[in-house]
Order: sequence, then structure tokens, then C-alpha cells
Amino acid sequence: MKLFVLVMLMFSTQLFAQDVNVLLKEAQNFDRTLKEDFAFDKYKQVLALDPKNMHALIRGAEISVAAGSRQGDKKIKKGFFETSKEYADKALAVDPNSADANYIRALAANKLAEAETENKKMVAHLNDVRTYVDKALYINPNHAKANYVLGKWNFDMVSMPWAKKAVVKVSSNKTSNATIEDAEKYMEKAKALEPYFVINSLDLAKAYKYDNKPAKAIEVLNQLVKLPNRTADDANLKAEGKKLLAEMQ
Repeated sequence: MKLFVLVMLMFSTQLFAQDVNVLLKEAQNFDRTLKEDFAFDKYKQVLALDPKNMHALIRGAEISVAAGSRQGDKKIKKGFFETSKEYADKALAVDPNSADANYIRALAANKLAEAETENKKMVAHLNDVRTYVDKALYINPNHAKANYVLGKWNFDMVSMPWAKKAVVKVSSNKTSNATIEDAEKYMEKAKALEPYFVINSLDLAKAYKYDNKPAKAIEVLNQLVKLPNRTADDANLKAEGKKLLAEMQ
């Protein structure tokens, strides 16, 4: 009897692993064909079977950020970004020393800060960005996406309207050391690590433009418009880059 139970347990475990692997493969296939909505549904199915699956949690969080960024309504945006934070928090609960989990938690915080209208909450999210992105880069200094998030954070801090900047500086000492030089440095590193990372190249060009370095901005934009589409947003990001390039030439 004990042997029968053991065999059945092993068999059910094997079937479970097969189900999860099949769903993950299907989700990744949808990712490769830029069908994020279908991929997200598959990742949710993976998490229904395996709530601690790190790949599904992190990709679910990334897709939620991307979907929220496309929304025009701030309330709807915020809902997607909250979902991203929930997935990121679950990933951190599974492995607090995962560079990927810390990176995506930082990205979710960055997006929540963009959508937040209450100053106190906005500052808390901006502080979270530094907390989690610093840990991600401590774990893996060559994490391309974490380098981008830190570069973008610096750029956001130095380029935000003066009234908003004053509120942030009064409320947080973490934001006082942001510089355009660091924005460029970290996004340049992200570009070197991941040359096909379209949004990083676009934001790097914007940072160069802000810093009165038009030649560098134009160089990056000329490279940007030739990049392949690797996410569902890349075509629109490249169109934005093409428009910026036309304005600068």
C-alpha cells in the first residue's frame, strides 16, 4: 500500500511538472511572437499551479508594467502597476536575493511614482526604486535592465518640474544625489550590456538631448531606429525615436 501511494505521488508530481513546463513553453512562445496578452494568461495559469514560479512572476510583472504604460487613464495605469508590484513582491518573497526580482520591484515602484498624485506616496515609491535597484545591482552589477532603471531614475529626478522636484527633495534624502551624469552612465552601461533594449536607447537619447549633447543623442537615435522589435512596444518606441531624430536634424 505504501509503495502504491509513493508511486502515485511520484506520478502526479511528474504530471504536475509536465503541465507547468508545457504552459511555460506556450507563454514563452507567445512572448517571442509579441503576443503579451496571451503570454500573460499562460503565466497566470502557471502561477495557479505553481505560485512560486519565478519566471512567471517576473514576466507577469513586466507585462503588467508594459500594459499599464500604454493606458491613458492614470487610475487604470495605477491598477496595472499595482498588479506588477504584487507579482514583484511575491517573487521577492520566494527569493529576496534575486537580481531579477529586485529589478522588477524597482521598475514597478518607478511606474507607481509616475502615476501617483499624492506627494507622500510618490516619494515613498521613488525611495523604493533606489532601495530595490541598488540591491539588484549589488547582486548583479551587470544586470542590464537594473542599470536602465537606475539611469532612468536619475533622469526622472533631474528633469522633473521644479515644483515637484522641491517636494521630493524636502521629503527624501535619497533623491538629492541624482545627476544627469549618472543617468547617462547607467543607461550607457545598459546599452553596452543589451544593445537591443529599445526603451533604454530612447531614454538615453532623451538624456543626451536634455544635457545639451545633440551629437550623442542623434548617434543613439540613428542606431535605435534600425533595431529589431523584441517587445510589443518596440515599434511605437522606435517611431517616437524617429520623430525625435527628425526634430533634431
